[in-house]
Amino acid sequence: MRKKILIIEDERKLSEVMALYLKNEGYEVFTANDGDEGESCIENAIFDLIILDVMMPKKDGWSLLKKIKSISNTPVILTTARGEEEDRIFGLELGADDYMVKPLSMRELVLRVKLRINNSSSKDNSLNFENMTINEDKREIVENGIQINLTPKEFDLLIFLCHNPSQVFKRDQLLDNVWGYDYAGDTRTVDTHVKNLREKIKFCNNHIKTVWGVGYKLEL
Repeated sequence: MRKKILIIEDERKLSEVMALYLKNEGYEVFTANDGDEGESCIENAIFDLIILDVMMPKKDGWSLLKKIKSISNTPVILTTARGEEEDRIFGLELGADDYMVKPLSMRELVLRVKLRINNSSSKDNSLNFENMTINEDKREIVENGIQINLTPKEFDLLIFLCHNPSQVFKRDQLLDNVWGYDYAGDTRTVDTHVKNLREKIKFCNNHIKTVWGVGYKLEL
């Protein structure tokens, strides 16, 4: 299966050139031309690597980087015209896996993409609970040998609870951490997603507990 790469870059010509070089290397390439479009892509699809421009209209690369790393371990290569040490350190501290300063060398970009994808593929980033296994990189869940299909937000909610076992979270805290601070919906969304997880996964039905008057916790 071909590896999927998402390029989030508002300079269309540069985006087209990057896509051409990466397609020639056998990758399946997708592009987004502003921050909002990029956010929609990462919420609705799974990628093996993301090339992310820092300075973009509508939503900047820093915000998107935080979002990406809050829901997955997908490798991210930041690109920017700003090469100051402070910017590089800030990007790496936010979770970027690599950092390239424009103008870009396409040969170097291709090499860095190969290295990051190979390093990511060699890691076994799985969580195991009783008869359930979660592969965070592939965003796959298997219980008793059967793959479970979840929506992106159902998966994100389960991952968040699994990384924070025994902690009680209010519904608005779950909204902030899973849906984001700018989410405009109400807390009933959390109840619906918990209900879906309990119906789809036996482990969730047994271990996601309702704390009456407060919210939910994953009890192990």
